[in-house]
Amino acid sequence: MTLSLRGRDFISTQEWSREELEQVLKLAFELKEKQRKGAPHRLLEGKTLYMLFYNPSLRTRNSFQTGIFQLGGQGIYLSPTAVYRPALAGEEIPYKTERICDVARVLSRYGHAIAIRIYGEAVNWIYGKGNQIIREFAYWADIPLINMEDDIYHPCQAMADVMTILEKHGRLEGKKIVMSWAYSGGIKPVAVPQSAILAFTRFGGEVVLAHPKGLELDPKIVEQAKKNADEFGGTFEISYNMEEAFEGADVVYPKSWGSLKFMPPNVPTVDEKGMIELMNKYKDWICDQEKLDRASSNVIYMHCLPADRGMEVTDDVIDGPHSVVFDEAENRLHVQKAIMALIMGGY
Repeated sequence: MTLSLRGRDFISTQEWSREELEQVLKLAFELKEKQRKGAPHRLLEGKTLYMLFYNPSLRTRNSFQTGIFQLGGQGIYLSPTAVYRPALAGEEIPYKTERICDVARVLSRYGHAIAIRIYGEAVNWIYGKGNQIIREFAYWADIPLINMEDDIYHPCQAMADVMTILEKHGRLEGKKIVMSWAYSGGIKPVAVPQSAILAFTRFGGEVVLAHPKGLELDPKIVEQAKKNADEFGGTFEISYNMEEAFEGADVVYPKSWGSLKFMPPNVPTVDEKGMIELMNKYKDWICDQEKLDRASSNVIYMHCLPADRGMEVTDDVIDGPHSVVFDEAENRLHVQKAIMALIMGGY
């Protein structure tokens, strides 16, 4: 059965049913095959996507802009520095900002969807504020809203990750999937690991979240991942040992993220020094060949990119035969084309 997803927002995978997410994946595989064959698939002829980036991007911007073009539409890149910066009520600065409710309604009169990327420094590392801004846009817009990553969720990356695992292993059910923290010299958001554990448990994976103490994810997200595992027949557990977590794994996904206890609202302002001091204690949390050898013989190494080589991962792993990071990056294009086609009325 084909479900109508026209007009739907895509802010987190949790807000879509398993069947709806499977529909996205089915179309993504179809569009990938059409692209491979050079078959036309201009499902969004004449449609416009507004892409508002508060943060820099390589994969997200180019996959969305290329994707909407391949579907017959156009993507318009909007930088907050090039427009009156959209602001929440009470945070306006005369002639420098514009209330989000006004921006959303104007863009709704011009185009067919809005996509937003906002996290980290763009919201002073206030955890949850990026998601609040995206939901404010969604509330006022009459057209669909796509989350291109906020400080809680990165749903498009998660769907590309699921697609990649399906390509390489055929299923997530019965597969041990390790979402692990890895060392980095800089602060990164928690959106990727949080969306990963939500999506992987939604598809029945045997999910292990591994990280040192002090680098816990949002407890609400962790609790939801546990509920997903119960509902969809998988498992979810937490490990504080990277080597043990990798034992027999079918998928390893070592990725750095920052500590929420050093971010507002848990502290008045982001404590970068305290966070770096904590993370520097765990420089041995790197994905090298020795750790990878603990996994299954057909393990795949995943990373959303950009990866900090020499910190998160060694070159021989990320460039080695088990790495699927570039397949994963490519699948961003196909998944996002499917999402756009379904919610913008082209399928």
